[in-house]
Amino acid sequence: MDRTGVRMTGPMWMPTAPPTPERLLAWHPQPLPVEPLVCLLALAAYGLAVWRLRLRGDHWPITRTLLWTAGVLTAALVTCTGVNGYGMRLFSVHMVQHMVLSMLSPILLLLGAPITLALRALPPARRGRTGPREVITWFLHSRAARVISSPLFTLPLFVASLYGLYFTPLFGLLMHSWLGHEWMLAHFLATGLLFFWPIIGADPAPRRPSHLLRMLELFIGMPFHAFFGIAVMMSSTLVATFFAHPPTAWHLSPLADQNTGGGIAWAFSEIPTLLVLMAVLVQWAGSDRRTAARTDRQADRDHDAELAAYNAYLARLAARDNTV
Repeated sequence: MDRTGVRMTGPMWMPTAPPTPERLLAWHPQPLPVEPLVCLLALAAYGLAVWRLRLRGDHWPITRTLLWTAGVLTAALVTCTGVNGYGMRLFSVHMVQHMVLSMLSPILLLLGAPITLALRALPPARRGRTGPREVITWFLHSRAARVISSPLFTLPLFVASLYGLYFTPLFGLLMHSWLGHEWMLAHFLATGLLFFWPIIGADPAPRRPSHLLRMLELFIGMPFHAFFGIAVMMSSTLVATFFAHPPTAWHLSPLADQNTGGGIAWAFSEIPTLLVLMAVLVQWAGSDRRTAARTDRQADRDHDAELAAYNAYLARLAARDNTV
């Protein structure tokens, strides 16, 4: 139990000073620096893969590298700074963590196309052996991948990570232990990655829906976040009683802080919607340009045989009408 009466098990840092922008953004990993190590590993692995491609003369877009780096840094911003500790004190700060990890960092990471990079950078295993590249390829063609990338799975999971967590005793159970808290942060990120993976479409996936269906999946999922935020803001009682007793010296109302957290959840849904919509529209336009270019090249090779055949068909129809 810490000095404010919150029961916690495990090596958790719990701030005692009232929150300020400087304290929230200051570098402050937890006593077990799991998140900083994971972030460094993610940056190092991606950088090494890009370096391998460049060594053999292959090109990798710098924009993808920058997007991956931004995704890692946004995750670090809410897990390796004071935000992580204050997220254990205030519902509003915790909601910032949740929104960033589930709806911003995943989009940026997926736009970095890590699966495509891994498949290009990893060497094939020797005959008769199975290496990391073969494992990734097998997984992408597996039944499990088809299930977890289906909207019948990703959408309920995305919704349950809100309503099933905050409106049940599960949230309090997880927040009272270091291990539960770490699992919850990982769950937020994994849920966002699974939901946005087939929608963004930067990496290979078991299913490749059309651009229109991808936008439809996005527009189906996003309102649930907005409805959740509204429900939290309108609640006259505490949704998460874990935050019922902030330090007395902070002079903060738990219910007012919860209303702020609900407003954050409501407003934040606009950010990923805009980012993903822009990405899908750019990919759609690029797909149309590539299709047009292929059609033009085919017409150059066969002297526009398709158009000539269509004109001949129209001529036959006209001749038949003249004979009637």
